[in-house]
Amino acid sequence: MLYLLVLISAGLLVLWVVIARPTITIRGAAIHDVKPNPATLRQYVERISRGFAPRDVDHPENLNRLAEYLADEFKTLGARVSYQEFAFEQISYRNVIAEYGPESAEMLVIGAHYDTAGDQPGADDNASGVAGLLELARLLRQASLTTKVLLAAYTLEEPPLFGTHSMGSAVHARSLLANRASIRLMISLEMIGYFSDRKGSQGFPISLLKLFYPSTGNFILIVDQMVSDQARRLKRRMNAATDLPVYSINAPAWIPGVDFSDHVNFWKLGYPAVMVTDTSYYRNDAYHSYRDTAERLDYVKMAQVIAGVYAYAAQPDRKS
Repeated sequence: MLYLLVLISAGLLVLWVVIARPTITIRGAAIHDVKPNPATLRQYVERISRGFAPRDVDHPENLNRLAEYLADEFKTLGARVSYQEFAFEQISYRNVIAEYGPESAEMLVIGAHYDTAGDQPGADDNASGVAGLLELARLLRQASLTTKVLLAAYTLEEPPLFGTHSMGSAVHARSLLANRASIRLMISLEMIGYFSDRKGSQGFPISLLKLFYPSTGNFILIVDQMVSDQARRLKRRMNAATDLPVYSINAPAWIPGVDFSDHVNFWKLGYPAVMVTDTSYYRNDAYHSYRDTAERLDYVKMAQVIAGVYAYAAQPDRKS
């Protein structure tokens, strides 16, 4: 019996190391003196979730109005801005691409989708991610970058287009491959605003994961493929830049939720990519509903997420 317990304990330890990739990091030791603004993030979320509804595939006029708004904001924030237009069922849709930094051979791509799954506010899903892009733009404008950073606002991520070639991020990823782009990493910001200090507020797709992660939903998660070390590297940089707990998971795509965002289109083409998320419906019970509103989000913690992503964008971690 003791031998069996030792074997089980050893197996769980190995599984923890493989899936959770633990690291030792000094929390809060910020390497950049940047302060994302929670009030600005809230203003963006409120403007997007309330001012452009509904913003799904059946309302292209609202999606394109939002694309124009995002382009104008990025231009105001000093970006080199372009549209990537494409057609679905003979209707034109737009990705918005904002560039910062030098024309380097290698680039970092940070993306977030701005559409919703039907007629709903979509504050967490995914006005939060788009607000994060805009706040990153303000910070990157002031940074001395050594590599190009692309901020990409994608359209048509949600059903019924999810998983098809008509996703905005699929169009973007194919164009980058066609141009033989060298991508250091693609980071998908997918629902980064909902947090809870209530015990038991964090759900899991597999009960085994309860052994490795908190049961309280007050952390941010980085999702990566099984055979990759990108999440661990990003996690180290984010944990060093903020007091918000940052966890990572390296998991197969068959686990529900692992490939549920724009990063999947970069995986399909062999590019390194991760998703930064509050874990979506495993925590936020307003997912894909009319209750996904701006007042439910925690903008202080959202600002900490952006501080961590900015720390990586300004000085990516290549070695650790």
